Amino acid sequence: MAYDKKQATEEFGRWSESYDRSVLQWLLFGPSHRSLIRRIDAVAGDRPITILDVGCGTGVFASRIRTALPQARVFGVDLVSDMLTRGAHRWRALAEAVHPVQGDSERLPFASGAFDFVTCANSFHHYPNQEQAASEMHRVLKPGGRLLLIDGYRDAPWGWFIYDVCVTYREGNVHHASAKRFREILDRAGFQAVAQKVHRGPAPFLLNEAIAAEPTPLYPAPHFHLRSPASVEHAAEV
Repeated sequence: MAYDKKQATEEFGRWSESYDRSVLQWLLFGPSHRSLIRRIDAVAGDRPITILDVGCGTGVFASRIRTALPQARVFGVDLVSDMLTRGAHRWRALAEAVHPVQGDSERLPFASGAFDFVTCANSFHHYPNQEQAASEMHRVLKPGGRLLLIDGYRDAPWGWFIYDVCVTYREGNVHHASAKRFREILDRAGFQAVAQKVHRGPAPFLLNEAIAAEPTPLYPAPHFHLRSPASVEHAAEV
């Protein structure tokens, strides 16, 4: 049976109660968030920026962005109201700079060209229509803006076992895209300079970085370039 938004809403509604205490906060989410923040900082420096975090959950990442990058104005969007509600204390504490919105990744409730960065950390495999979600991420980026999308790396045996076997068994028919499939999705959505980087560890993940199409990018192209699954293996980073 195909994974759908009703399943996702029910699953994350149940998970919202323990989400902030999950072992994944240490095992996967923390390392993913640090990787994203390093890339945003390396690209944007101390310039004022606007960031949209798609699949923002309870606001853990939004809070970390504001701590590390105080010049950033952050918007978060999540399909599941229970996740946003569980993060109410964070939204209140960061009310002047972080703005949560309930919405669908396939129909983002923001104007075209609104953001310098779009981030998406470890939720893309839950999106039933991944190509439509990627197109929406492209739409809301400024020309030359940057997408930073992280999901589980399933192209090596350990990652395949974790994500295609264990996670699928627990969460249903979710889909962790291969590195090749990510490139196809982002190319079709209109992104340029697609780059990928593997981060090793107990829960390996793949960072996809891409620039919203325009003749002259607003920021320089990513410094890492992997164009095939085989080359992804050789560029792995612990």
